[in-house]
Amino acid sequence: MMKSPVYMDYHATTPVDTRVLDAMMPFYTEHFGNAASLQHRFGWIAKEAVENGRRKIAEAIHAEPHEIIFTSGATESNNLAIKGVAESLREKGNHIITTQIEHKCVLDSCKRLEQKGFDVTYLPVDTFGKVNVENVSKAITNKTILVSIMAANNEIGTIQPIEEIGTLCAERGIIFHTDATQAVGKFSNDVKRMNIHLLSFASHKMYGPKGVGALYVRSHHPRVAIQTQMDGAGHEHGVRSGTLNVPGIVGFGKAVQIAIGEMEGENLRILNLRNRLKDKLLKIEQTSLNGHPTERLPHNLNITFHGVRGDQLMTEIKDVAVSAGSACVSEEIGDTDYSHVLRAIGLTPEDGRSTIRFGLGRFTTEEEVDFAAERFSHAVRALRTYSLEGV
Repeated sequence: MMKSPVYMDYHATTPVDTRVLDAMMPFYTEHFGNAASLQHRFGWIAKEAVENGRRKIAEAIHAEPHEIIFTSGATESNNLAIKGVAESLREKGNHIITTQIEHKCVLDSCKRLEQKGFDVTYLPVDTFGKVNVENVSKAITNKTILVSIMAANNEIGTIQPIEEIGTLCAERGIIFHTDATQAVGKFSNDVKRMNIHLLSFASHKMYGPKGVGALYVRSHHPRVAIQTQMDGAGHEHGVRSGTLNVPGIVGFGKAVQIAIGEMEGENLRILNLRNRLKDKLLKIEQTSLNGHPTERLPHNLNITFHGVRGDQLMTEIKDVAVSAGSACVSEEIGDTDYSHVLRAIGLTPEDGRSTIRFGLGRFTTEEEVDFAAERFSHAVRALRTYSLEGV
């Protein structure tokens, strides 16, 4: 029997997989030690669990364990990467390159650096939300120290040419950071092959617990130095102080291990469900797909229902959980504003406010897809009829 409401906001967060929860539970009760307390067995067990999680996470992106720094989540990882590199390399240059469709924590980190005298180039994207590698190359100057471009967009699902950008940055001697929060566990991320120097991601996007994330920091060819943003006892190789979230790290490691191990089969199943939902929704009159038609995340669907406000749709359909934007900007979307991502790909304010993001996931069923499609079809037609009658 189908549960209600149906959850289709897997970009915002995911439920914790029961296998992940089972792995975490002993570290809340029995093995509750501090991983920095190395004078007794409780600390030793916690330390071993942390390092085991670190190894699993490193393996997922083809990194070395010592290159993984644990944080509270992708927002902190992005802040640490961007501000940390900028401050570390300030004597070399003050120019940073990013795109107009990055996550708010990346854009706001760049804006904060602008206040400190850094110069930031915000590259445009095409109508599919894809950045042009040639534009990245043209934007590079002798003052450029960092390029930060997300692997896959959290709203429209478009996958960026990360390997080509990484190669370009390696050839020009520039540090390359990618926010891979939506990408790890969805497709292969090989930091060595793709010439990635810094990579951010979070546990709760892949069926792990909230409040724990990671930052990959390359240790050689080149060695990346980042200025710490949090002072304390020098945890995590002196890069990020603070008592480690041992249960969270255990869960993170288990979640990554499951995601990578089951990625191929899970992607195929979710892709089929996503396409089934897409085909049904696009049969509704005056609807259009946003993002790249093929080079996109398998679980992402971003649809504009022209002439119908997204907030009205979500009010009308309380038994399907979707979003009008990312979870981090949705509160800003009102009568006078709409998603910066949709604006960047050329949507008008009216169409931007008529757009819904659907995120499918590990526990989405075909029955739920058909239910959501039917509910939206009915609601869109009803709201359009109501609007016409009101004229």
